[in-house]
Amino acid sequence: MTILSDEDISEFMREGKLRITDFREENLTPNGYDLTIEEVFVSGVERTVNEGRAEVPPQTWFAIGTKERVEMSEDIAAQLWIRTSWARRGVISSFGKVDAGFEGNLTLSAFNSTREVIDVPIGETFAQVVFEKLERPARMKYGERSGHFQNQKGITLKKTR
Repeated sequence: MTILSDEDISEFMREGKLRITDFREENLTPNGYDLTIEEVFVSGVERTVNEGRAEVPPQTWFAIGTKERVEMSEDIAAQLWIRTSWARRGVISSFGKVDAGFEGNLTLSAFNSTREVIDVPIGETFAQVVFEKLERPARMKYGERSGHFQNQKGITLKKTR
């Protein structure tokens, strides 16, 4: 497995092996792409915020929906990492792997571990996606295996299939 550089990401996008809708050059990093907050669901308040700022109370779980939609071929997978600027503010996140062949927006889980309200601005970057080239293409892409969240749009908390 090889991590894609910024040049690799650009090349794979030109070749159609990787798509990032709403791509912004300034979000490209040396070895990944910073994902933008499109909407925030705040637990307990039970509402979704998609403009301005979401206020996340202390000790509260919340979910982020990405603006970008990613489409990956059968030989590209990805890791997700919280941006350190959020971790330094007391946000804790745990992300899974994005499987080869996944297509859709991403829903990211987070927790405000502080004793203060955290403002989460819509349009700010939240996590980095790090793309990986598989040594061999997957025999069956994500949508053919389980595909529970294939083609999701917006925050998706339950399986769609």
